[in-house]
Amino acid sequence: MNKTGSSKGFWTLRYTLINVTYFAAFCTIHAYAAVYLLAHGFSNTEVGILLAIANVISAIIQPVIAGIIDKPGPLTNRRFILIAVLTIMAGSILLMLVQDNKVIIFIVYALIYMIQFAYQPVMTALCFEYQKAGCDIYYGLARGLGSAGFAVTAALIGGMVEKQGVFLLLIVNVVVMIISAVVVFAFKKPEVKEVTVLDEADENAKKAMGTGSDSQAQPSYVAHNNIFDFAKTYPAFMLFLLGAICFFFAHNMINDFMIQIIRNLGGGETELGYANFLQAILELPVMALIGVVLKKISSDKLLLFSGVSFLIKTIIMFLAVSLVGMYVSQSFQLFAYAVFIPASAYYVSSTMEELDQVKGQAYISSAITVGGVFSNLISGAVLDNFGVKPMLLMGTVVCAIGVVIAFVAMKKLPHHNGGQL
Repeated sequence: MNKTGSSKGFWTLRYTLINVTYFAAFCTIHAYAAVYLLAHGFSNTEVGILLAIANVISAIIQPVIAGIIDKPGPLTNRRFILIAVLTIMAGSILLMLVQDNKVIIFIVYALIYMIQFAYQPVMTALCFEYQKAGCDIYYGLARGLGSAGFAVTAALIGGMVEKQGVFLLLIVNVVVMIISAVVVFAFKKPEVKEVTVLDEADENAKKAMGTGSDSQAQPSYVAHNNIFDFAKTYPAFMLFLLGAICFFFAHNMINDFMIQIIRNLGGGETELGYANFLQAILELPVMALIGVVLKKISSDKLLLFSGVSFLIKTIIMFLAVSLVGMYVSQSFQLFAYAVFIPASAYYVSSTMEELDQVKGQAYISSAITVGGVFSNLISGAVLDNFGVKPMLLMGTVVCAIGVVIAFVAMKKLPHHNGGQL
């Protein structure tokens, strides 16, 4: 056993710290975005516009960043994460100094919100990069503890913000980013197993040429890079994406404007912390056990189940007349988001040809982003002009339409079986 591979706990611990600090800041920047911006005089409509712009830019630059990192050059996964962490820290410090200028707050907050979204997939790529270099990292544990970091931060920060104000959010951002910068800076890939990496490259080259040991299992195939060819090959998946957009319209509507929903029910920032803690902590057992569930229930059925759960969650939130109803609604995160994310990944890997699977995962991410963008733009305006209940009614109707679309896609259209079943 090599030295690097024998220190699994060491590498997993350090990678876990990167995840925990990321999701702790994700809580203060994303979950408390509306709280911070409303406290600085922004309307709900303006909050929605800011978040929509940040989401759109993030969706555009993510593939650009990935393309640059993939090419040989000075920008690596680790260096990009370090740059992102330092930028978020600098932006938070700037926001500490600027308390009254809404234009600067708008620009800087949108920047740090967007950058944090942009480097989340890079963290995953960093794990796989280091695993190939011989670092034995337990990704599932690290990612799960990252969600726990979000949950604990949400539980602690809510009451503190209510008592001490939103300036505390910036202090937490800076402290967490300093810790993250130190951990990421020290997280250097060992120069080992180069021969193994070259051997893998040679083997892949042989497979591509049809001369590898299992070349008989590698049929010739052309990727469907044109979106129309892709849709023709995977009609069920492409129609399902429209349903997913509707699911995440409702999901993001609740998450982004949760503080207004809670205030309408008589609560405040403390209850917001509890609500975020509840939904984050419930993700852990489901994501840990989803592999076992998928052996019993197919991924397409789980996706439909998650869609119905998104709808039930939204209906309960609409009907809630007290904070108890809000907490019950948040509990359905257990069956909605926590099921959708792993089930969608498995659906792509089990139904699509290998050369289409990255695009399939990208389309899932795009559907989530598009749902969030439309939600940001529309929900804030509805909230300002009509109030909380009409906004939640709108989300319920949109989510219900999504469920109908998802059922048609998964039950009426053909599924491609080109993946690894």
